[in-house]
Amino acid sequence: MAATTIPGQHVDIRLWTRPESVEDQAMAQLHNIAALPWTFKHVAVMPDVHYGKGATVGSVIAMRDAVSPAAVGVDIGCGMTAVRTSLTADDLPASLAPLRSAIEAAVPVGFGLHRDAAFDDRDFADWDAFWARFDDLTDKTRLDRGRAVNQMGTLGGGNHFTEVCLDTTGQVWVMLHSGSRGVGNLLAQHHIEVARGLAHNAELPDPDLAVFLAGTPQMAAYRHDLYWAQDYARRNRAVMLRLVSDVLRAHFPTVVFDEPISVHHNYVAEEVHFGEEVLVTRKGAIRAGRGDLGIIPGSMGTGSYIVRGLGNPDSFESASHGAGRRMSRNKARKRFTADDLAAQTAGVECRKDSGVVDEIPAAYKDIDEVIRDQSDLVEVVAKLKQVVCVKG
Repeated sequence: MAATTIPGQHVDIRLWTRPESVEDQAMAQLHNIAALPWTFKHVAVMPDVHYGKGATVGSVIAMRDAVSPAAVGVDIGCGMTAVRTSLTADDLPASLAPLRSAIEAAVPVGFGLHRDAAFDDRDFADWDAFWARFDDLTDKTRLDRGRAVNQMGTLGGGNHFTEVCLDTTGQVWVMLHSGSRGVGNLLAQHHIEVARGLAHNAELPDPDLAVFLAGTPQMAAYRHDLYWAQDYARRNRAVMLRLVSDVLRAHFPTVVFDEPISVHHNYVAEEVHFGEEVLVTRKGAIRAGRGDLGIIPGSMGTGSYIVRGLGNPDSFESASHGAGRRMSRNKARKRFTADDLAAQTAGVECRKDSGVVDEIPAAYKDIDEVIRDQSDLVEVVAKLKQVVCVKG
């Protein structure tokens, strides 16, 4: 669909969804972002837009010489990884419960962590250099290196998941969603508080939009820690993928894996748009440059898409990061029951208890409609439907 333009105080807001579908809180957030003097060109809003802590989920914010740590959020580098396998639906057993149990045993969920380091040279060859940078992180006395090490290769909770999926041809895929875990959260909270205390942020309409400015020590410290946490998140997903792949190899010894697709969707990147160098914050959005492969998940009972970017300049070459919530977690818990969850996840081997009712498919927007709304941002490569879903 063509984007709708809404005038803003400093720059406009460009929406890839119907304006009336955006809740009032989210629209107010978007107007606050558009009023910032550092915001560049316009705010691009993806079709999965909804209210979020710090900044609107589904927003793409380009800034000149500034960045807002709360807009990035506390799960720095959160994103998706997916890989197609040589398996087909015919290779899968009638009961997928043992496969789900094996994945849960291999990859800790929720607040769980590994007893020992789960990573090795099969994942990356430069672990020593990566962990050496840990000692340079801001306020490292608040961080437990041992915990950061043992959380590498873990899932977390909330909307994070590991899935086994089938595409429309019957090919088996593995897909997972996670971020920088506890260490990213601690780093983000520290820098958000620092930004709020800076004098140039005193008169902002929303303290969550406090920014660091280029050329300051606070900006340098944040970008140092930010890029390390984004790297942690990327490595975390790679380790998880290898652990899940090992589970599949144990069940299917001849399985072969294609090259993985991996994308961040809560992150900052230095990019050039409209002829200017800017810092782009994708808060619940993926990069969709021309030819870029991306992953746009739905919910635990619907489906997901592998897409290829079209490089639309008006979206800052971006697309949605998922279906997007249509209601808050609290509202979903009040409205739905475990029986509702079981009905909406029929045919999927997954948790069906009250602990994950807030992740029920009805709490999310229609993923097919979200994909249609961004037909000028991405093209569909494959549609996936999960048969196993692991959540924390």
